[in-house]
Amino acid sequence: MMKQIPRPEYPRPDFARAEWLNLNGQWNFDFDDQNLGLKQEWYRQHDFTQEITVPYAFQTKLSGIENTGFHDVVWYERTFTVPDKWEGRQILLHFGAVDYRATVWVNGQFVTFHEGGHTSFHANITDALQNGDNKVVVRVEDVSTDLEQPRGKQYWEENSEGIFYTRTTGIWQTVWLEPVNTAYIERVKITPNIDLGELTFEYLVQHRAETQKIEIEIFSDDQLVGKDSIQVNLVQRKNKHLIPLLDFKNGSGKLWSPENPFLYTIKICLIEDNQIVDKVESYTGMRKISVHNGKIELNNKPYYMKLVLDQGYYPVSLLTAPTDEDLKRDILLTKIMGFNGVRKHQKIEEPRYLYWADHLGILVWGEMANSHTFTDQSVKRITSEWQEAIERDYNHPSIVAWVPINESWGAPRLKRDRRQANHLISLYYLTKSLDDSRLVISNDGWEHTISDILTIHDYAGEKEVLKERYSKLENTLEFTPADRFLFVPGFSYQGEPILVSEFGGIAYKKSDWQGWGYTSASNDDDFIKRYYNVVSSLLESPLVQGFCYTQITDVEQEINGLLTYDRKPKVDLQIIREINEGKKLTFSEKL
Repeated sequence: MMKQIPRPEYPRPDFARAEWLNLNGQWNFDFDDQNLGLKQEWYRQHDFTQEITVPYAFQTKLSGIENTGFHDVVWYERTFTVPDKWEGRQILLHFGAVDYRATVWVNGQFVTFHEGGHTSFHANITDALQNGDNKVVVRVEDVSTDLEQPRGKQYWEENSEGIFYTRTTGIWQTVWLEPVNTAYIERVKITPNIDLGELTFEYLVQHRAETQKIEIEIFSDDQLVGKDSIQVNLVQRKNKHLIPLLDFKNGSGKLWSPENPFLYTIKICLIEDNQIVDKVESYTGMRKISVHNGKIELNNKPYYMKLVLDQGYYPVSLLTAPTDEDLKRDILLTKIMGFNGVRKHQKIEEPRYLYWADHLGILVWGEMANSHTFTDQSVKRITSEWQEAIERDYNHPSIVAWVPINESWGAPRLKRDRRQANHLISLYYLTKSLDDSRLVISNDGWEHTISDILTIHDYAGEKEVLKERYSKLENTLEFTPADRFLFVPGFSYQGEPILVSEFGGIAYKKSDWQGWGYTSASNDDDFIKRYYNVVSSLLESPLVQGFCYTQITDVEQEINGLLTYDRKPKVDLQIIREINEGKKLTFSEKL
């Protein structure tokens, strides 16, 4: 009996083709601690000594290896057979994410190289294929102590501690094959405009020809509300087109929000010589996020963001969710607790999570995994990978903000080194140049340069302290979290909306995990009171327009989650919801 393929679901749901082949499952595997593999040409022949379950990193239980030591070079191998019905077509090999530096061979022939631990890549492997069995080999280099590498929460010491966790090395998202014809749609960028009731499409076609056209159909449920046929232009910069939505023209158009996450289905065909040569299906939400008169607005109406910090780690699989249902469950638990959004922290989340965020209705702040030192190399690496992340995830309506830097990570000397301040400024404008439809926070927590929101990290646990700090603007602007100014010298408050984007962090031990938090609770009632105090103080502030509570789950040695690491509620989630909704609670003086 064949074992069920782990993570069998389609990995790129916002750009779906009907035919594909999942390559997850058992791969041959070896550590290469002496870095001999290239010299000995393991990509041609090697007797592998271990097996690993892809897409789980070797540090995890689900990989079947669970080794958390330093192994900076690893190799993978597996055989596959291309389905007979794909004969004559181009075959693309996709990797959802490989941390950190991947080199790929097929049948001993080099096919691609990619650097960046959180973003997707692919290669056309058609010319490397042979009849019958084929062999793919992947060499991964992930230097455990390299602080120039965008690594987020992955610790550079062997054992996790403090706010840093166990490393993820190697393949940690789905690997898959996909057939296409010689000409195919490589990318479509979809931008909604609710004010004009239209969608903008920018498309990239491989092997463009004058005989090609793009046909786009847009559906509201089963009703066709937009359609157009566009001649493919041989000059790529002209491949941009507007399509009005009929239901917006007659006043029945539907907006996307966490409360009503309505999605339009989009079908896109590439036609050549009157034949369909490629067909993809996508979706979009008619949604607008903006700042108007100093207020955050969703769909042109003031919107209070109630976010929770989500690190996206799992006990048995670290950065990879064990199953697709785990991703869905995390979002449902978030909504049950009365939050309307998440700040994905130091992790570019996988597309399947964003798919569920789009469909279930949750706002997402997309955040880059940062490096931890400032050098020319770290700037190059973060800039390159950040662009790939924005491009990959642009079409997800749930994403409403981009956060390239957190707490000055990778730019620790902002007060003294103008280059580092320029780095923040450049990331802000680079992000805006790629996507001007979302909000951008240059440096979440403190030491802002230019940001669309003034975000502040504040772990005070006393209601009186928080109420006073956010009662008047001058009090807020004088605050120095972690002894850092809110703005880099030369920059100042310009009326941006204020959001406390990390707070709380109340430790409460409700499992076998040992750990810490910023404050601590002794029992259920004490935890509820402490949670009420910090949340109600922000809800009652005349200045604060949203918050992000730290955090949704315990993670390794951090026990400051609302849920345990294995997603068990620490207290009645209905009480958490009522507090988030602003319900007044009273407590005994004994607590």
